[in-house]
Amino acid sequence: SPSLASCTGWPRPAARASSCPNPASAPLTSPLAPSDLLPPGVCNLLNPAAIYANNEISLGDVEIYGFDYDYTLAQYSNVLHSMIFNTARDILIEQFKYPEGLAKYDYIPGFAIRGLHYDVQKSLLMKIDAFHYVQLGTAYRGLKPVPDEEVIELYGGTQHIPLYQMSDFYGKGPSLKQFMDIFSLPEMTLLSSVIDYFITHGIEFDQVHLYKDISDAIKDVHVKGVMYKWIEKDLEKYILHGDEIYAVLNRLVNHNKKLFLITNSPFSFVDKGMKHMVGKNWRDLFDMVIVQADKPNFFTDRRKPFRKLDDKGSLQWDKINQLEKGKIYKEGNLFDFLRLTGWRGSKVLYFGDHLYSDLADLMLRHGWRTGAIVPELETEIRIINTEQYMHSLTWQQALTGLLERMQMYQDAESKQVLLEWMKERQEIRSLTKNLFNPQFGSIFRTFHNPTYFSRRLVRFSDIYMASISCLLNYDVNFTFYPRRTPLQHEAPLWMDQLCTGCMKTPFLEEMVHIR
Repeated sequence: SPSLASCTGWPRPAARASSCPNPASAPLTSPLAPSDLLPPGVCNLLNPAAIYANNEISLGDVEIYGFDYDYTLAQYSNVLHSMIFNTARDILIEQFKYPEGLAKYDYIPGFAIRGLHYDVQKSLLMKIDAFHYVQLGTAYRGLKPVPDEEVIELYGGTQHIPLYQMSDFYGKGPSLKQFMDIFSLPEMTLLSSVIDYFITHGIEFDQVHLYKDISDAIKDVHVKGVMYKWIEKDLEKYILHGDEIYAVLNRLVNHNKKLFLITNSPFSFVDKGMKHMVGKNWRDLFDMVIVQADKPNFFTDRRKPFRKLDDKGSLQWDKINQLEKGKIYKEGNLFDFLRLTGWRGSKVLYFGDHLYSDLADLMLRHGWRTGAIVPELETEIRIINTEQYMHSLTWQQALTGLLERMQMYQDAESKQVLLEWMKERQEIRSLTKNLFNPQFGSIFRTFHNPTYFSRRLVRFSDIYMASISCLLNYDVNFTFYPRRTPLQHEAPLWMDQLCTGCMKTPFLEEMVHIR
């Protein structure tokens, strides 16, 4: 049978094609360079300040806007991560009597990403895709990567994590824990640092106790109010984009929208932050303010009644029969909230940063519309808009299409060509991953599949955006329409695998003779 090279007319590749998809040094596997596949203006198509829709939603139908506080209304500087790490590390040493040598470890910005899973028994921090497969090359024990072969062996000869081991509805499975909020970045880094110390010094440790101790140390930083005190002392340093929050809230009120706030943070902390961002009369903008709500239990547990706070934050004893505008309430539950307000269904839009604690129950059980705040979106979109990313992705897709169509050629020469294409494709996939994060890549994708985090983002949010200020870019009656992305059986082969969003590429014309 004819070989791949003779059928296509392409030259046989050299022993190793270029691993960098630079048009100046085009691989020998095709007469076209990645730049030939890119139509003019294909880069810079995505706007970091845009709002992206998973589900069609018209803001004109929304009468009531709800907000979480931390990382929704209040965006924090990354300086906070180092302080959380250092304080929790010191708690481990001073209170839990961990080795003093841990004091040499500092926070590593950019080590971890949100949405990772941690296997407690195996001490593995890793990224898992939407189909429960570990992305090879993203499994770490301590601060060092675990070889792919070892990962596969640890899971019984497969990359797949069985469903019963995976996280439950709130990311808390029997053996795997998922880190979903932004505050978990220092926790993952501390976990990896402590394990690195023990492994480096040959110290045996109990995996379950280690995980619990670190979780408790991190929790102490929050529960005991240490973090709140840092922020309150220097609001200018820690809170970002405060002026934009006032603009968002004031605009909504001016268009007769009702606003409410449900947060797990205490009133004194929220009050200082909101006065900094919005002004001393910030409460006039809100119809309801609920603090220390204990989400996600607030959305599922009917037992806790609301309690009123006075202007100084002191608890009142009287029974709550109505929720009054301008008053502050503590705890409570969503069922009483719905009963007392009548705010039900799709006329309510609630924004939060935690997919499980903030959004899941509201969408699935109560029919509210939901908006996810994903600060990482801004950085990832800026990377996607670079020529380096676009060239890498385009050439990777081209190689994928070639491999799929040419795999029927099984002569020795063609097999060698296919092997070299597969090697180059893997190199480009790794290069593309590293553009986002050298250890774990993008929070939204494994090499090609959506991540476990990304699938939950689609499931639990109608819209998502980098910050709440993105609302300022849209009319208050704007309708968001999700793009009709093709299902696999709907996508024309070469459009799906070789094109980057354009309707026509030179490569399609080159390939038409083998259809």
